[in-house]
Amino acid sequence: MEIKDAIIRAKANDQKAFNFLLDTHWDYVYGFQLKRLENENNAEDITIQTFSKAFDKIESFNDSYTFKTWIITISKNLHIDLLRKEKASILKQKELISGDEAYNIPDDSPSIEDKLITEQNLAKLLRDIKRLKPHYQEVIQLRYFQEYSYKQIATELNEPINNIKVKLLRAKKLLAEIING
Repeated sequence: MEIKDAIIRAKANDQKAFNFLLDTHWDYVYGFQLKRLENENNAEDITIQTFSKAFDKIESFNDSYTFKTWIITISKNLHIDLLRKEKASILKQKELISGDEAYNIPDDSPSIEDKLITEQNLAKLLRDIKRLKPHYQEVIQLRYFQEYSYKQIATELNEPINNIKVKLLRAKKLLAEIING
């Protein structure tokens, strides 16, 4: 899939296009933030928030710019917002995206990662899940074992629903990599 095609499909709420964009640009955005923050957890949080915001605002993407430039600009702005908030001590938590609006990723048909997750035997799957970072373990647990909706997970974790969606996409990808080892 080409980036331009993926953007067009993402604007039509195609989950595979969102996955493609996330997989294609994750390392670049994460690396960008890791250099700025020198903290893996904070870099990962801002990267998740970057994709949340980008996917939420995908309709506003201007094709005259490259997607990579657009997403890095979003990421840079989120980092600046974080610094301002920390400096002003307005918020103690790093909740940079406000509102309950979220991009609509249909989750009615299982993805490849979903199939891998459900086909594994439970004991091995639980061992593999324990290899994920705790915040990824938590979203996998809530979504697949407690069968929470995105909204219920967002309420439980006190995070915006679009952050939950990106965390779950990332958790499924990492888990699939562990399973396929």
